Amino acid sequence: MQFLQSVAQFFSAVGEVIGGVIASFRINDLLDILLVAFLVYKGIQLVKETRAAQLLKGILLLCVVLVVSNLLDLKTINILLNYIFNFGLVAIVVLFQPELRRALERVGRTKVSGRRLSNLFSGKSEEEQNIRRWEKAINTIASAAESLSKTKTGALIVFERQSKLGEQIATGVEINADISEELIGNIFFKNSPLHDGAMIIRDARILAASCFLPKPEKEELIARELGSRHRAAIGMSENSDAVILVVSEETGAISVAENGEIIRHLTKEQLVDYLTSRIIPEQPVEHKKSRTRREKKQ
Repeated sequence: MQFLQSVAQFFSAVGEVIGGVIASFRINDLLDILLVAFLVYKGIQLVKETRAAQLLKGILLLCVVLVVSNLLDLKTINILLNYIFNFGLVAIVVLFQPELRRALERVGRTKVSGRRLSNLFSGKSEEEQNIRRWEKAINTIASAAESLSKTKTGALIVFERQSKLGEQIATGVEINADISEELIGNIFFKNSPLHDGAMIIRDARILAASCFLPKPEKEELIARELGSRHRAAIGMSENSDAVILVVSEETGAISVAENGEIIRHLTKEQLVDYLTSRIIPEQPVEHKKSRTRREKKQ
């Protein structure tokens, strides 16, 4: 009975707080809320691919429990959580010092993107710009794959989608460059120090190279003629929603792995169609019409 009364008091207090906030709400309060929301969003972006992401979830859960314990007057839990927050913050700073340092460095390197500013004044949506970037990137990569295939130069290219590949990116060398045939060719050239590993593509840019990929779960079931690049591609596709492009060093064959399966012996045109259907987001109606007109002219 006492518990139910505490719950009723909790909701009553919440109602009073909400009513008071609404009654005294000002434009400055709206700006304050938007600024805090923006800072929280950017903070989550900084840590979402690190160990600190899981820690942040735990801290948020403890904060919720602390608020509820205060409102319901749960003294034992309240005292315990206060001790955790008082002494735990110091331990967090010590344990996650590398992550905090990298996050602050990223904040310091942040620049206002000229591309985003140009989008605002050109009247083109970010989605349309993204589609065009991906179309150009896919065609460039397909041309590079065809060239590598002719010279039997091995290549392994991972297209990141919803599953973030921060763990794999951390094993390689950061590139963060626009996609070009020349750069892809130089990276996978046999004497290049970065050729023995995977290139990772994010947001239509080369993010990293020479990255290690996970092994497949059932390696014994994979055809024997498939080499280490194909096996790495299958393993990566089993552990994420990524699409992985492979060029065989032995035969020059172009293959694509997705969802633990591999499709082999693709032509350049088939590769473009496959990557376009898997990677480019649903296109706006206007963009589809303009693209159709361009294809008819060609």
